[in-house]
Amino acid sequence: MRLKFLKRWLILGHRWLGIATGLFLAAWVLSGLVMLYVAFPALTEAERLSHLAPIAWDRVRLGPAEVMDRAGLDPAPGGLSLAMRGGAPVYQVTTRDGARHAVSAETGRVLGPVDAAAALAPFGPGATVRAVTRDQWTVRDRYDPLRPFHVVALGDAAGTELYVSARTGAVVLDTSRRERLWNWLGAIPHWFYPTPLRARAELWRGVLLWVSGVAVAGVLSGLVLGIWRLRLRQPYASGAVTPYRGLGRWHHLLGTFGGLCLLTFIASGWLSMNPNHWFTPRTPPAAMREAYAGSPNRIDRAALDGFPHAGIVEVRFTQVDGRSVLVAADAGGRRFAIPSPAEETLRAAAARALPEARIAGTETLTAYDAYWYPHHDTRPLPVLRVRFDDAAATWLHIDPETGALLDRLDASGRLQRWLFEAPHRLDFGNLFQARPAWDAVMWLLNGLGAGIALSGVVMGWRRLRHTARVR
Repeated sequence: MRLKFLKRWLILGHRWLGIATGLFLAAWVLSGLVMLYVAFPALTEAERLSHLAPIAWDRVRLGPAEVMDRAGLDPAPGGLSLAMRGGAPVYQVTTRDGARHAVSAETGRVLGPVDAAAALAPFGPGATVRAVTRDQWTVRDRYDPLRPFHVVALGDAAGTELYVSARTGAVVLDTSRRERLWNWLGAIPHWFYPTPLRARAELWRGVLLWVSGVAVAGVLSGLVLGIWRLRLRQPYASGAVTPYRGLGRWHHLLGTFGGLCLLTFIASGWLSMNPNHWFTPRTPPAAMREAYAGSPNRIDRAALDGFPHAGIVEVRFTQVDGRSVLVAADAGGRRFAIPSPAEETLRAAAARALPEARIAGTETLTAYDAYWYPHHDTRPLPVLRVRFDDAAATWLHIDPETGALLDRLDASGRLQRWLFEAPHRLDFGNLFQARPAWDAVMWLLNGLGAGIALSGVVMGWRRLRHTARVR
């Protein structure tokens, strides 16, 4: 009796959970296939540098220390750089509260906003400009310190649009017509990314956690029910292994043999939202960055004469263990640091960043491994990994060329890598590097998921129509 009661509620639960989440499941699976090939618009480091003009050194009259004194600003670690804006050299400053400022390298005066004409000027007669405060592509709060934007449409064949921050005058995002079109079929439905919802970060996160959590329950109940009702050794009276006919038969068989795959995709996607904040973010907190940088060090104008000037479009001023490091870059993305920090300095800075723990070991990675690898992004090589003996088993990844603290990865982050990134994106090194084998596997598994979801949507629609007619 109890078994019949349980089976009845399992059937009813799966039916109505499936009706509630079927369209979401189908949208997630199909949009995930689009995301394999078209990422959400972002400005890469190479693209950002390509939009900068060579620095006019003869107009750089003030060094960083004097400029900060005159402007009364206190940059956050790594939050100071020198580049051109509107034909004049400026220091771009990010203060400890996250605010952005542009300060003249000639006068030390904090500059006002960039107007539309100035934003448009570098891009030629065919370009047009419009004003935007927040839109679909700049909805994330990371863009808040840079708002509003001048969106410059270049008028080229690719339909390129550049977002110029009115506060700093810098290009902070580029999109193409292809990216904008495909993201409406990819990241936007996959991430629940309509602007009004995503602009409210906590509401968006809560909605996504609840909807995906209910979807997990629906898929899990279907998987249990599918296995329960499958008869391989003792078929039903009809000789079939399933009691269903027509579309129900396909849904049962696809769900039984592909349900674990769909459950893995949905559950790992739920975990990507970090429910209950189980996983430590990889971005090092401000306090760790400040400890890594060490006591603030003054940099005078003479320090800018220590490297070749030709072709340099940006100089970033950083610190490692209290030592100044100037990182210069040209428009092609080539970088060099003066002075390039020694490994002993990097170890000392890392020890300062986590003073309650001891360094358990270091290693220099010259090839990607299971925890340091690219996926729709770039990660530099070589990289120095510093391991600590603290309770969280923290690792720090450091760029040995520039001394930049790249990320923090503790035991919970490494667990998330296997609970989210591995099952959700199949980020297994041998497979991901062996394309198109990775593509074929992803299409096969997503195809199974799509078959389950779409057949469930049709069956749910039929059930709702039947219920409406009965009433």
